[in-house]
Amino acid sequence: MAGWKSNGPKEGKTGMKIMIIGSMTFAKEMIKIKKKLEDLGHTVDVPSDIEAHLKNPKLIDDLESDLKHSQEKNVLKECFDLLATNDAVLALNYGKNNIDGYIGTSVLMEIGLAYYLGKKIFILNPIPNSQSARWAHEVAIMQPKVIDGDLTKIK
Repeated sequence: MAGWKSNGPKEGKTGMKIMIIGSMTFAKEMIKIKKKLEDLGHTVDVPSDIEAHLKNPKLIDDLESDLKHSQEKNVLKECFDLLATNDAVLALNYGKNNIDGYIGTSVLMEIGLAYYLGKKIFILNPIPNSQSARWAHEVAIMQPKVIDGDLTKIK
């Protein structure tokens, strides 16, 4: 999507090509983290439909409208294709739905795809215990690097 593709690393810096993934509830945070990662010398992509979620933050919770939007824009396929062109993913897993370190179903699929494709997987915050969030078990199996909010740990 125009305007949200990476501007690339700053002159003289080399870094990884990273796709930020996460609940679209965190669209504004994705843009902030994108800028910080670029300042650290990385090339950064964000989900292809981020503009729609920035314009309408309630879209993610309107399941009927989100389904229509996602099907019309082929969002999952576009994001999977974009993910495949990156060296790594960074999952933004802030608190949501009373779960610290929340990872939703779409992000779980993206992490699984990254794992399958041999991409590096970074998770911003610790994931919950698998006893309190069953999906945390599958995430742990893929052995992501939890960076505890420190973007400089992405290497």
